Amino acid sequence: MPPFPALFVSHGAPTMAIEDTPTRRFLAELGGQIARPRAVLAVSSHWSAGSPAIGACEAPATLHDFHGFPEELYEIDYPAPGHLDLTLRVQELLKDKGIDAALDAHRGLDHAIWTPLRLMYPQADIPVVPLAVLPRENGAFHYKLGQALRPLRDQGVLILASGGITHNLREYMVRGPEAPFEPWAKAFTDWVLEKSISRDDDALMTWEQAPQALRNHPSPEHFLPFLVSLGAATPGRPARRLHQAQGWGVLALDAYVFG
Repeated sequence: MPPFPALFVSHGAPTMAIEDTPTRRFLAELGGQIARPRAVLAVSSHWSAGSPAIGACEAPATLHDFHGFPEELYEIDYPAPGHLDLTLRVQELLKDKGIDAALDAHRGLDHAIWTPLRLMYPQADIPVVPLAVLPRENGAFHYKLGQALRPLRDQGVLILASGGITHNLREYMVRGPEAPFEPWAKAFTDWVLEKSISRDDDALMTWEQAPQALRNHPSPEHFLPFLVSLGAATPGRPARRLHQAQGWGVLALDAYVFG
């Protein structure tokens, strides 16, 4: 069996779980387009930690880590099991790269994880292990995380990084869903595509220097998962953008696959 890919998906708003959108339809088809993994390592933009942390819960809870949304969202349960052996393997791989990671026996699956996985694998029968991002660490650190995790791709594990190619909620709140895509958001999105296809990993690791980077990401946590998936990629192999969509004038919902 060839290695599993590393995937980056933009998870969007929690309402993607219940509203018909192009990105929802894309995610609903994505699971059937790749082989069934034995487990998923989910790198979540919604789990920010001060030091490396890995989920170690045998039955992780479904976390409704949002407020003010339709009641039906709070009733969603995604009861995927954990996978302690994978958790320990991740810890071992990180340690081999000089990264000490703690185990969190209580961490559940936040909506950056269960929103795409519920669409990709609705049966919730594939084990899932969450991995935190570290907003105080730079792009090179998260790339190194991905490099450490690359062997998992040969072991039947899908590395699923979930965040957003752009993520400025302040700008999002003052626009409507059909607002035209802002030039400053397009400039950053186009830059990510260009550097991903050319595999200019050095540029992507220093993404803060990209056009309009800090306007698109006032805080980094939604872009850091992208760098983990990039680090887990086969060196030199171009990335592919699997999906492109925009909403609210400033949110790019692109997805990438790294072979």
